[in-house]
Amino acid sequence: MSRKSASNRPVAVTGIGIITSLGRGRQENWRKLVAGSSGIHRLTRFPIEGLRTTIGGSVDFLDLDPISVPALSLALAREVCAEAIAQSGVGEAKSFPGELFLASPPLEQGWPQRMILAQRMPGIRETGPRYADLLQAAAQDCGDMHTDFLNGTIADSLAEEFGTQGSPITLSTACASGATAIQLGVEAIRRGSKAALSVGTDGSLQAEALIRFTLLSALSTANEIPEQAAKPFSKNRDGFVMAEGAAALVLEDADHAKTRGAKILAYVRGCGEAADTFHRTRSNPNGAAIVGCMQRALADAGIGPEDVDYINAHGTGTPENDKMESFGIQQVFGARASSVPVSSNKSMIGHTLTAAGAVEAAFSVLTLNEGLLPPTINYAQPDPAIPLDVVPNEARRADVAFILSNSFGFGGQNVSLVLSREAT
Repeated sequence: MSRKSASNRPVAVTGIGIITSLGRGRQENWRKLVAGSSGIHRLTRFPIEGLRTTIGGSVDFLDLDPISVPALSLALAREVCAEAIAQSGVGEAKSFPGELFLASPPLEQGWPQRMILAQRMPGIRETGPRYADLLQAAAQDCGDMHTDFLNGTIADSLAEEFGTQGSPITLSTACASGATAIQLGVEAIRRGSKAALSVGTDGSLQAEALIRFTLLSALSTANEIPEQAAKPFSKNRDGFVMAEGAAALVLEDADHAKTRGAKILAYVRGCGEAADTFHRTRSNPNGAAIVGCMQRALADAGIGPEDVDYINAHGTGTPENDKMESFGIQQVFGARASSVPVSSNKSMIGHTLTAAGAVEAAFSVLTLNEGLLPPTINYAQPDPAIPLDVVPNEARRADVAFILSNSFGFGGQNVSLVLSREAT
């Protein structure tokens, strides 16, 4: 194969950080993931009476009181950035030599602030204070917590703490957001940047979010045994399980990484995206966008479907998503579709929403390094309409050179990434 041009050359991964409901850090997460452990549990952070879904993959082991969406999303992102940068060894302390691309949930006031505002409502009628004043009062009453409610404030905090260069970018492409952050990092390096910090974070598991997804008929209601609720690709799947988590990847120009003697964990070889503006939650039945983003990622990587050794599936466990992802895989891989291993990390960690693409890309890096395919657990009832090898229930040893990692978001925002062990 001829040397790639600057516009599509491989980009090195030199550091990763992960936190999910399975635990803190890449080592604990990987150990539990390949053991088939589940981080899904009964929710205890807030009242669940009257909710149709009472389970989730919440991250409950961080010292935050009270917890809000901005506070938790920032705390998660801070931990994974520190872990990824430490592993990479790039730059100096508080001076990361590249840009920041952050995927975070669209932020608004969390329930702690809303309750305080509600308590102050009588004062609005009597004195008519400005909304900004009420927000400031809420911040004071909530104590030591991150109370910046506008999108972009988490990225600003991370940029200040880790010393990233240029304008910190905050993005939201639904459940593809984490993969989009990686794609933007890759594109920045291909344009000449030395490095990029690509992050996905989501701490938005709270009552209102559960109600919203319930109204969309998207969540599993298999509450009885929480760890068995997420059933991607199974015939009896009934929805996804909402979860929290974060992941960060340090991306570098390969020559820059080699010159400084860095250990290269993997390469991002290709990125593909395709929009499907068909429906707020459903995919177009023709599957064109799902097929298109996988094909574009392969083309960008300069490989064909025959080169892919494993697919890290989006695999949410909703009837619609799994059917359409299977359809897309069959269209792209043809006769090989039933023999290429395809598994879903969401069967164990739940759906981390905005963070999912980054979390699953980080797991893909570990898969390349360890030669071990994470399983799809809770696979007891195969779906005849989904004839895929889903690595059922137990991890599997495999020689993996190329991984395709899929992220498909509500509204038809789709991104696929190709990761590899080698640059060529």
